[in-house]
Amino acid sequence: MNVLRKILVDKDVSCKSVWFMRQAGRYLPEFREIRLKNRDFIKLCLNSELSAEITLQPIKRFDLDAAIIFSDILLVPHILGQNVDFKTEGGPKLKNFRFEKLKDNKPKDFLNKMKPVYDAIKITREKLDNTKSLIGFVGAPWTLLIYMLNLSKDKSPRIESLLSSETMDDVLDILHEYLCLHIKNQINAGAEIIQIFDSWAGLLSESDLVKFCYEPNLKLVEYCKKMRTPVICFPKGIKEKYSDFNKFVKPDALNLDYDLDPRWCKDNLKNVTLQGGLHPKTLLETESIMLEAAAKYVKIFQDIPYIFNLGHGLLPETDPVRLDKLIKFYRQHS
Repeated sequence: MNVLRKILVDKDVSCKSVWFMRQAGRYLPEFREIRLKNRDFIKLCLNSELSAEITLQPIKRFDLDAAIIFSDILLVPHILGQNVDFKTEGGPKLKNFRFEKLKDNKPKDFLNKMKPVYDAIKITREKLDNTKSLIGFVGAPWTLLIYMLNLSKDKSPRIESLLSSETMDDVLDILHEYLCLHIKNQINAGAEIIQIFDSWAGLLSESDLVKFCYEPNLKLVEYCKKMRTPVICFPKGIKEKYSDFNKFVKPDALNLDYDLDPRWCKDNLKNVTLQGGLHPKTLLETESIMLEAAAKYVKIFQDIPYIFNLGHGLLPETDPVRLDKLIKFYRQHS
C-alpha cells in the first residue's frame, strides 16, 4: 500500500504525503507548450495520451506522492449533452440547460463518450510508480448544477428558485447515477482514491446544506466505500459547518478550505484525515512568508493524519521553482 492510502485508510500519523490540486496545469511551462497546440480544452481532456502525459508532468518534475488525472468536473455535463465553453472570460459557460435532454441520456452512451478518460487513467497507472497514488475525481451534484445553470457568480433569488424547482430531485438523482458510473469506471481503470469537489457548497444557506450538500456527498461517499476506495471531500465555503459535514458524511478525508483556521480544524474535525488548507496565494508571496505559513500547518497537524496540499488549486501565476522549495521544505520539516 502506498503512502497516501496508508494515511487515508490506516490513519497512519507516521506517514507524510504531499500533492496539490491543479498540480497538472497552467503554471507549468511543459503544460503550456501542449496547450498552445491544443486550443480546445474539452478535446484535450478527451485525448488519452496527452491527458496521461499532462497528469505525469508534475510527478516527473517534483516527485509528488500522488497524481490526479488531468480532466475536469464539467466533462460530466458535457458528455450528458450540455456543451461547455472554456474560451469565454469569467470561467466556463454552459449552453442552456434542458431537463428533457438530460433525461434522454443512456449509460452506455455516456461510458462510450467518457472512455478516453478511463484510457488516460490506465495509461497513467501503467507509467506511474507503484509507491504513488492515482486520484480520480468528480464534482458534487450541487456544484455541477450551479455550473449547468450558469449560476456560479450569482447568489440572487435565482438560486432560491432553483432550490424550490419541482424537477430538482429528479435532476439530482440523474446526476448521482452518472457520477457513480463515472466513479466506478475511474476506479476500474486504476484510480485508487476519489476526490469529490463541492466547490460551490458555500452558496447554500444553512437550512439547505443537508439536502443539497450533505446528502448528495454522503451518497457518493457511501458508493466509494462500497467500491472499497478511499474518498476525499472538499465542501468549499461552508466554514465551520465542516464539522457537521464531517459527522454526517464521514469521508476518509476532508480537504480544508483556506478560509478555515487550522487550529479550529484540528480541534473540531475528528476521526478523519485532514488535507490541505494553505492559501494558494501564499505561493505568490515572498519565500519567507510562504514558508512561515507552511510551517504553521506542519506544526499544527504534525501529530494527526494529514496530507500537505492547498485550500484550493494552484494558481496559473505560481512559479514552479517556488513550489519546489515548498515541497522540499515540507519534506524536511514534517
